[in-house]
Amino acid sequence: MTRITHERDKLSFSERLARLSARMRDPEWRRYGLTLASGKLLGMIAVLGMMILIPLLLNGSSARADVPPASNPPAAVATAAPAAAAAPAPAPPVVVAKDLINPLNTVWTLIAAFLVFGMQVGFVMLEAGFCRSRETVNVLVECVFDTCLCGILFWAFGYAFMFSEGNGFIGTHWFFLKGAPVTYGATGVAILAHWLFQFAFADTCSTITSGAMIGRTDFIGDILYSFAVSGFIYPIIGHWVWGPDGFLATMGSAGKFLPSLGMNFHDFAGSTVVHTIGGAVALAGAVVLGPRLGRKFKRDGGGPMTPHDLTIAVCGGLLLWFGWYGFNPGSTLSAMDFEGIGRVAANTTLAACAAGLTAVSYIYFRTEKWDPGSITNGFLAGLVAITAPCYWVSPLGSVLIGAIAGVIVILGVDLLEYLRIDDPIGAVPVHMMNGIWGTLSLGLFASGQFSAIGSDPIAPDLSTKLTGLFYGGGYKVLAAQAIGSALVTSATLAVSFAVMLAIDAKGLLRLHEDAEHDGLDIHEHGISAYPEYVISALASPAGAPLRVPVHSEKASGTPTPVPQTL
Repeated sequence: MTRITHERDKLSFSERLARLSARMRDPEWRRYGLTLASGKLLGMIAVLGMMILIPLLLNGSSARADVPPASNPPAAVATAAPAAAAAPAPAPPVVVAKDLINPLNTVWTLIAAFLVFGMQVGFVMLEAGFCRSRETVNVLVECVFDTCLCGILFWAFGYAFMFSEGNGFIGTHWFFLKGAPVTYGATGVAILAHWLFQFAFADTCSTITSGAMIGRTDFIGDILYSFAVSGFIYPIIGHWVWGPDGFLATMGSAGKFLPSLGMNFHDFAGSTVVHTIGGAVALAGAVVLGPRLGRKFKRDGGGPMTPHDLTIAVCGGLLLWFGWYGFNPGSTLSAMDFEGIGRVAANTTLAACAAGLTAVSYIYFRTEKWDPGSITNGFLAGLVAITAPCYWVSPLGSVLIGAIAGVIVILGVDLLEYLRIDDPIGAVPVHMMNGIWGTLSLGLFASGQFSAIGSDPIAPDLSTKLTGLFYGGGYKVLAAQAIGSALVTSATLAVSFAVMLAIDAKGLLRLHEDAEHDGLDIHEHGISAYPEYVISALASPAGAPLRVPVHSEKASGTPTPVPQTL
């Protein structure tokens, strides 16, 4: 040790720099130096942090210790000069009941928001699995981009349009969340927690749209219609149903829309607001786009294009099912509604199970095959259908609603096939058609047993009981549901067709033919989702000729075969 120290002391400054330079060219010395420097840096940060935090904590404790309890004023205050004592004390701030944050309800809403946001993973997997491999990257990028865009738009004005007060058609306050109250209404849920929960709903609606437009949409077109859906179509039409003064939410009241009806429109968690709107926009997009190149329908001797990865698709569907436990039970916005939360979760489960069984059984009796795509879209259809009535129906009603939804989704796929509408993942039958069915089913299966909680966090509000036709309630609830569903569906279709046609008129909705032949992944994103050993050649759409160099065919003397769609 003495010798090493002695030699080091003899080195000049320039020799030390030369030695350091030589050592830094050695990978082992570089790792050693980086580790040493990182340790010292972390130590300095820790010391500085303690130097800053400890005085703050000590000062904070001292400040709290200096504040006297309100019921025991210090002697200095009690013995103050008469003039000071005579001065009027400032009035305490008035605390309004609706400004009090309920921590339990807020945490419950946040947990539900996280579950609903997790549905985006399910949507990405579902769409990526049901599409062809050549457009998988496009699905990934489009869904993530749509989520990011929706978040900014819903913060800027979407939430304001939907949930602030204004008139029966649109909210007019809280833009960029400016001036928003502490809590949302009388729920006790912190306003930003409610914003996050509803952002996840808005994102779901917009993502539904993309499922029917896979494989042939220009990415700029994706951005434009997503902007329209997340920023305007969903929040403005959603305000009609869920806004504090929406004309469907107040329908049937004196001085409001259709006062003679005596019943307002009900959509507990979004069969209409989320799924019907998203499915209707998807239908407009699929019709304006037209089918993918090579898509031959059954009437023309063809059939649907084969999904490229059913494992991902089915797993994505199951993730959506899991996320639905935030979608439906979370819409109570109250963790105190113990019975309601359990009932909604159970009804959600039973409807999905029944729909999956009826869908796959129906296909089996037609084809003698147990089809994975049918059972997946089947239970998704049941989830969509139960979303509106889940709070007011019994378990038996949930099973029946789901069983019918499983048949509707298969018949809906058949209808689109007959009409030559190309919907790669079944977004229209699952979401629009079963969204309408679920909305109407409330007017049939509402049992008249259940009430939402009122202003008291536990006591039920008996005025919220609903009784459907099959339980002796007559046609009042069914009529309100039919009117609301018809207005939302027709308005969404009209606006959506206008938006899609306008984008298409600018040449921004559908890719040109050469780009579609190349595949969206390569043309739009410059990369494939899979390594080369999985995809040995770019696939051409089924039935479309493969563009090959002329010399290759002449050299072999025989036409080059067209590979099947991956």
